[in-house]
Amino acid sequence: SLVSTAITCFTRGLDLRKETEDVLCPANCPLWQFHVFGDGVYASLSSICGAAIHRGVITNAGGAVRVQTLPGQENYPAVNANGIQSQVLARWASSFSVTRTRNTALEAAGRSVSTARPSTGKRPKKPLDKKAGNKDCKADIAFLIDGSYNIGQRRFNLQKNFVGKVAVMLGIGTEGPHVGVVQASEHPKIEFYLKNFTAAKEVLFAIKELGFRGGNSNTGKALKHTAQKFFSLENGARKGIPKIVVVFLDGWPSDDIEEAGIVAREFGVNVFIVSVAKPTTEELGMVQDIGFVDKAVCRNNGFFSYQMPTWFGTTKYVKPLVQKLCSHEQMLCSKTCYNSVNIGFLIDGSSSVGDSNFRLVLEFISNVAKAFEISDIGSKIAAVQFTYDQRTEFSFTDYTTKEKVLSALRNIRYMSGGTATGDAISFTTRNVFGPMKDGPNKNFLVVLTDGQSYDDVRGPAAAAQKAGITVFSVGVAWAPLDDLKDMASEPRESHTFFTREFTGLEQMVPDIIRGICKDFLDSKQ
Repeated sequence: SLVSTAITCFTRGLDLRKETEDVLCPANCPLWQFHVFGDGVYASLSSICGAAIHRGVITNAGGAVRVQTLPGQENYPAVNANGIQSQVLARWASSFSVTRTRNTALEAAGRSVSTARPSTGKRPKKPLDKKAGNKDCKADIAFLIDGSYNIGQRRFNLQKNFVGKVAVMLGIGTEGPHVGVVQASEHPKIEFYLKNFTAAKEVLFAIKELGFRGGNSNTGKALKHTAQKFFSLENGARKGIPKIVVVFLDGWPSDDIEEAGIVAREFGVNVFIVSVAKPTTEELGMVQDIGFVDKAVCRNNGFFSYQMPTWFGTTKYVKPLVQKLCSHEQMLCSKTCYNSVNIGFLIDGSSSVGDSNFRLVLEFISNVAKAFEISDIGSKIAAVQFTYDQRTEFSFTDYTTKEKVLSALRNIRYMSGGTATGDAISFTTRNVFGPMKDGPNKNFLVVLTDGQSYDDVRGPAAAAQKAGITVFSVGVAWAPLDDLKDMASEPRESHTFFTREFTGLEQMVPDIIRGICKDFLDSKQ
């Protein structure tokens, strides 16, 4: 068999010299420290072991990987897989791919996953219902437990007992709640994912087996890591089910938890904080931010914070916490700007645009659409092209996946003709947004034009806004600023965009996405 070169967790593709090389990744690399760019084809500044875990070639137990050097490319995508969030990169000079090596002995060493199961004891009377779990409590829950020196080994064990009781009372099952556990200490550690166990007995066994880690209570770091990495579909998160993190805190966090709370809200995660043994008056001087609970929870309305005086005699606190976690309608953070908006694009197809610039407009729209979670229960995209006439390219209900939306955008044919923007806004309000007006999503219209409209835009735009549609206007070249401001929602400054050249559209993408998210969050407050 081939000899494999041992590498570190952080060896990058560009550190290798050969075209094809067999390497050996170590076990237990810290997943959250990996820098990985792309999916399948990775930019060569990516960590090799990180890319191999992301691709599913090895697990975090390490193992043998074959690395193939490839030419550079543009647009490395960001994809969340196997606990690693890869990042976007516009272009890089060289790439690589990772595959399993032929060396099966090494491969087997990298795949030893524990399958320890508790003994089942007596058979339950109604196995079917027990398996399904509590169908009235649909939630995907991460228990973020305190494993710092603050809590110590003894109270850590009491905490495990409490979490076990909560897990049992929740009624875990295939159709009920699913749970996982992350331990916060110096560095966060995902102990088990949502997909690992679907029976209370297995979860209880897994919780009993957890070892105490020690270190600082870097709760902010752990919460951010959990919000970003824990709830991927690969790790067992379910579509349309509330994502919840229950943070257990003995004392106070050693780091900043406010930013982590913001990230969690952006990812649609409902954060609860269970604080035990609040800091005493003498200890308050050591706390970075006294209002840490209010800043980290989903909403500062009292519902998401929970206090217990000590870890002793906690049984009476189990049921009230479970009732909160099962209150589906109270999970105000499940809706995010990424999964709860309808965005209609109104595209100027007039003859002044020209074919190559029209392609740049479609690319701009694709890059905005890419940021959103498009699905039958998530965000939706529609497109209308206009000259003097209007043509619905596709409506909100035509495509329910990101791939299909992007493909439909690529296939839009340029019309060429005059410019009647006002008529087009009225047409889109009536025909495209009309059918969606009682839906759960917030409605946005992005108008793209490169010139003066032959008709009035102010009246149709006001009618659209009255119908609950937030309007962003994007002007290029000869589009008059007065028209753009007349169309845009208030405050007009932040809803009006302009660039001299079509190539300038690319720089506006993050601002449009941020604007939509800001409006969405403001509408929820």
